[in-house]
Amino acid sequence: MRRDDLGGLVHALDGYLADFEVLPPASPDGRIMDCEKPGDKPVKNDKGRWVVNAIPCDWGKDSFTDLINGKVYMSVLPRDPDYLKGTKYLYFTDGNRYQIFAAMEGRDEAEVDPKIIARYLKCGDKICNVGRAYNVPIDISIEEYDKLLVNPKANEQK
Repeated sequence: MRRDDLGGLVHALDGYLADFEVLPPASPDGRIMDCEKPGDKPVKNDKGRWVVNAIPCDWGKDSFTDLINGKVYMSVLPRDPDYLKGTKYLYFTDGNRYQIFAAMEGRDEAEVDPKIIARYLKCGDKICNVGRAYNVPIDISIEEYDKLLVNPKANEQK
């Protein structure tokens, strides 16, 4: 199930990126920021573009939809099967790259990655052990990767 959920999220995020050339922001707690408060309406900014005061979407409850034109990328964002035990998916982005993580139940599953476990990321109450990424390695943060791109010799010094 988590494997399918991650695949669906990758497909939806890739579609959003293709349409907007930017990814939806991530909330501080690792949710996709593409939902709106009930009653909020899009407004035009000072450049004449439609914008929405986006809030974090709830896994398993909210739709991943373009808030301006209504295009649906996922009718309902997936929710970890063990959400009642406090397990959640985790999303990071800088607008150009993303990482999405989950916590598989068994450490012996093929997708479980020791490099992800070593990052000690929290997928709710569990440590994330699988993930997918776009345009960034999965074993370091997006910020660390950006620093390596700016100063490639920094990696050689380690």
